[in-house]
Amino acid sequence: MSESVTPPKSPPTSAPPHVSIVIPVYNEEGILQGSVLELQQKLKPFGWSYEILLCENGSRDRTVEIGKHMEAEHAPQVRMLSIGQPNYGLAMKTGILEARGTFVICDEIDLCDTEFYARALALLERSDTELVVGSKAMVGSNDQRPLFRRMATRVYNGMLRAVCQYSGTDTHGLKAFRREALTDTARRCVLDRDVFASEFVIRAHREGKKVLEIPFTVREKRPPSINLVKRVPHVLKSVARLAVSVRRN
Repeated sequence: MSESVTPPKSPPTSAPPHVSIVIPVYNEEGILQGSVLELQQKLKPFGWSYEILLCENGSRDRTVEIGKHMEAEHAPQVRMLSIGQPNYGLAMKTGILEARGTFVICDEIDLCDTEFYARALALLERSDTELVVGSKAMVGSNDQRPLFRRMATRVYNGMLRAVCQYSGTDTHGLKAFRREALTDTARRCVLDRDVFASEFVIRAHREGKKVLEIPFTVREKRPPSINLVKRVPHVLKSVARLAVSVRRN
């Protein structure tokens, strides 16, 4: 079950932005400021009003300090949230529930793929699609991660298909969705850490949301901040809990 969250700051009183970009961050002092500044530059040509929600979770380096500095320098386009514990899924869920935009994009600080943003927003704005999932595994994708991590993604997705009857090819890629359509789905999710993203996508499928997968390119700026092998026991337990949870609901 999700743990309690430190109450966030009161939201800005300005008009809601067109797009909210939710980015969980953990021990990212090396790339945080540069990545946010680069993302802001890439967003300029789109002309969107936006907010970037940096959802810090339990960092032990200068991530919080840098994030607060970025918020002070770039408000209201940059907002800093902190849940005070290492919990990727809870950080993402907190960001989604705090988002104010018409559309929400869930990204990673080492990706910030604005090409995906443009393709996903075009689909959401021009069709009845409610959730767009960027797949690292479908035909047309370009996953440049090491072979071991690519294989781990396929094994994990195979588990989801087997135990949750999930028909898609990926749940941990980038995501974009209509906030009003999916906020309650996020609120109903009961798992956190590594498996929240999967529960969110699977629940959307099972609730009849109009979900579309699109391929995208994965070029990470640095190795993962958490050792993949160490995550395996928790992920296995969580997938079993996820299967029970989604079937009950």
